[in-house]
Amino acid sequence: MMAGWHPSAILLLFLAATTAVAAPLKVVDDAGRAVVINLPAERIVALSPHVTEMVFAAGAGNKLVGVSSFSDYPAAAKHIPHIGDGGKVDAERLLALKPDLIIGWHSGNSAADIATLERLGIPVFLTEPRRLDDIPRLLETIGRLAGTERVATSAAEDFRAGVAELKRRYAGRRPVRVFYEIWHEPLMTVNSEHLISDVLGLCGGKNIFAGVSSLTPSVAVESVLAEDPEAIIASGALYAERGPLENWRRYPRLAAVRRGHVFFIDPDLIQRQTPRILQGAQQMCEQIEQVRKMEVRKN
Repeated sequence: MMAGWHPSAILLLFLAATTAVAAPLKVVDDAGRAVVINLPAERIVALSPHVTEMVFAAGAGNKLVGVSSFSDYPAAAKHIPHIGDGGKVDAERLLALKPDLIIGWHSGNSAADIATLERLGIPVFLTEPRRLDDIPRLLETIGRLAGTERVATSAAEDFRAGVAELKRRYAGRRPVRVFYEIWHEPLMTVNSEHLISDVLGLCGGKNIFAGVSSLTPSVAVESVLAEDPEAIIASGALYAERGPLENWRRYPRLAAVRRGHVFFIDPDLIQRQTPRILQGAQQMCEQIEQVRKMEVRKN
């Protein structure tokens, strides 16, 4: 027994600590929903590849008991049971995993699936990262929910430092008009509300379709021709083996094509809302800088 401590005092201290651990936490997720979760979560299901990766980055990968299809990073994620994809979740299989927390993607998961899971009484926390600042914020939140704050905080600080360095390096550079292609058929891009558009802004790129209303709109080739971007950056799977320039050569009147300013970024590094988007941002900034340097040489 601790010297000077009365047994009743020790019991009260123990009960207080136990209550603190078991106490539920009420949080608001990225969909604006109030979610009540018992902390720390021990059995987590991730409903999107980017969520899977974020949970690992936050130090809670060993608590994942189920993930969505295409959750392939880090390598350990490939060995976790799959419970469906963004379009359809296998609720029966998910329930068998007995999760105490589900982390989903507000704009990527089926609203019907989310409603079903909530009716089953499982806490569902929805993510919706739209800005670079959202990545470290969500890392810290996941760390809090899973009891891995130390690892999550460190990862968040590293990410913020990387963004700050790119901002310092490219702040004040000449804006470059860019068409960002996320898919080729139908031809799709992003508006100003998308995380990729925020990355473009970090690099001094100007999204030529920033003003459209849809988050990931389909656009006509004629609209791209009319805007005549200085650079085209693509990341669709079509271009993993052959660069996007081959697909765009049929439009030689485009300034980006004439000057060879058609670039590729691995979609896993730019289209997944995870800490690895910093690698994609570094590549994008370097590509946009190539356009500036070419303009200087011409003059």
